[in-house]
Amino acid sequence: MSKKLTFLDKTFWLTESEDNPKHVASLQLLKMPAEATKDYVDELAAEMRANDQARAPFNCRVKTFLGYPLKFVPVKQLDMDYHVQLHSIEDLNDKPSLHKFIASLHEPWLARDKPLWQFHLIKDNNTQQFALYIKIHHMCGDGSTLIRWFQAGYSPEPIVTGFVPVWSMDRTQRKRNKVHWFKAAFGGVWGFFIATKDLIWIIFRLLLKLLRVNTDYMPLPFSGTKTVLTGQVKKGRAMATLDIDFARIKALSKRLRASANEVMLCVFDIAVHRQLRDYGHTFKKALYTNMPINLRKPGETTYGNKIAIVPVELAHGHTDPYLRLREIIENHRKVKRAAKVSHPASFSYYTLLIQTYAIIFEMLGLSNWVKPIANTLVSNMPGPKKRMYYKDSELLAAYPVSTITPGGGVNITMVTYNGQANVGLVCCNNKIDSLEPLRRYCLEAFEMLEKCVDDPSLSIADIGEEIDQDDVSIVDDEPFIDKNNNK
Repeated sequence: MSKKLTFLDKTFWLTESEDNPKHVASLQLLKMPAEATKDYVDELAAEMRANDQARAPFNCRVKTFLGYPLKFVPVKQLDMDYHVQLHSIEDLNDKPSLHKFIASLHEPWLARDKPLWQFHLIKDNNTQQFALYIKIHHMCGDGSTLIRWFQAGYSPEPIVTGFVPVWSMDRTQRKRNKVHWFKAAFGGVWGFFIATKDLIWIIFRLLLKLLRVNTDYMPLPFSGTKTVLTGQVKKGRAMATLDIDFARIKALSKRLRASANEVMLCVFDIAVHRQLRDYGHTFKKALYTNMPINLRKPGETTYGNKIAIVPVELAHGHTDPYLRLREIIENHRKVKRAAKVSHPASFSYYTLLIQTYAIIFEMLGLSNWVKPIANTLVSNMPGPKKRMYYKDSELLAAYPVSTITPGGGVNITMVTYNGQANVGLVCCNNKIDSLEPLRRYCLEAFEMLEKCVDDPSLSIADIGEEIDQDDVSIVDDEPFIDKNNNK
């Protein structure tokens, strides 16, 4: 059965290039069962290839007319040697080498004449672990969709017999009650009217902010700062992963009266500033992040994309990490308040509006000449709360590896699994060597934020980030003391 594509789905196909593919991925680490032989991964790959009967969208390619995508249509036969591939590396425990290898798999785009997904099994000869790198085109689904599929492909107990990969599972959607055509048409027109009205209001409020009439609103688009991490996206990727105990994140968010997302926004902001300083970039003004907003209704399980992405101002200039967090909280909640009073579709239209400009700049090769919409994209998604198994192998961690937004920057995605926050970092590597420093800086920034609750004397400078002291106000509580201890 064919499947129509929404306009948002189609944009991921139309704007894709070999320099900036539009697939998303997951790096998953697994532990073999105790009784596994040395041929376990080879046998698992063969078993996966034998499951060549797939269901939508895993059995569908994109039908096009003059390059324009029309819909998903089924293929007669899957090329399982393409969709399931086996690799061998020296040592899975060598994280920098593993990250570099995954980056090489993440760089090329998926074959456009085939169903848009791949499973890569990665083994070594030194451990009882192996890895799965899974990539699927973004037009097949957003983060919410992919997390559901991820959970469906795993089980809470080991499966010895009867294992079925996710692409072969029956995902027949529940039939909905038919709505009368007049009610559906009227509802659609009315919804479009309300969403358009709210979009006009959003643009009007942004215009007032541009004119400095009312600055208490969402940030203006294309306010990001040019750095070595932004600009024209080209071939080449750098990626890294990290883990943080999610119980620590929740405990810290409770003590700081912040959401877990706001705590991690502060952590990533401090870490990105520090990585940029390694390349000679220091800024007195704040950086910006793109924030995805899920537009699905509660319980909605359709696949495809239903998201909006809007910029959020972060913070800079405070040496006290707690004060930086409070600034980020206020800026983050400005966007949340704007989203709460607007029709969900209006934010989707706003996303399409600003992303269209960014895409045009990228297609014309002009991204280096304009400011990016934002400097990072940070998102988080809840995953399984308990231990899961892929067939009879225990899942140890699942790191998301996303696509790069037009204008570049670092894409940071966090998925919670079994009490851990698994974080994936990815960017274009044309101007930087590695994201391994950013991985370390994130961990150090989180520890700094934990410690500052009980020790107010701690500052960003204690973990290496320098902030200019030229602008100390005459109304500061304490006088500035220089490094020679002269007041």
